[in-house]
Amino acid sequence: MSRLLHEKSVSYKGYLIIPFIFAKADNYEIYSYRLLAEIGQKSQFHKAENPAGIYGCSISNIVDIAKEHIDKHLEFNSQRDNFQFRYIYRNNLIIVFEEAGKYFYDHYPPELLNNIAAPKLFTSEYECLSWIKQGLDGRYTRQRTR
Repeated sequence: MSRLLHEKSVSYKGYLIIPFIFAKADNYEIYSYRLLAEIGQKSQFHKAENPAGIYGCSISNIVDIAKEHIDKHLEFNSQRDNFQFRYIYRNNLIIVFEEAGKYFYDHYPPELLNNIAAPKLFTSEYECLSWIKQGLDGRYTRQRTR
């Protein structure tokens, strides 16, 4: 599997559709997708890879396939877009959440859907993003000096 194309992710009905290049055949890219669900592990599709079992010829095609699958198998009614505040930094997906004036985040690296966020609360979205950026920049600098 190639890296997840977080920058092409689409929020839809409580899910985040994250496309990736599944394979290449005769210089054509074949796309698949992974899902995150706002209800997390309560969803059978949280972190699932291509539950529709259908592959696409473009990013827009695979997103449409994922949306159709979600529409057919909707598990819950989303009241808000929990993936609205998502950011990409150094190909990492950062999703920021706010609850009762406190901010926290989920952090997914480019190749996996394993949340590597620290259990830390922040007083603002800016403080949260700055802290994450500082950590990723430090990791990047350490890797380059090895």
